[in-house]
Amino acid sequence: MAYKITDACISCGACEAECPVGAISAGDDKYVIDAATCIDCGACASVCPVEAPQQD
Repeated sequence: MAYKITDACISCGACEAECPVGAISAGDDKYVIDAATCIDCGACASVCPVEAPQQD
């Protein structure tokens, strides 16, 4: 199951830098995760200061 970024996102970019497959990119008001690319590793969740990445 892929991760998704919740509205808690503060657009710090920590998750994007940590993603090993490049599934995370900047959206209009928060970062977004491409579910088709996400490998469900949880690396993004482990570095997020506000726990915005959550399993979908």
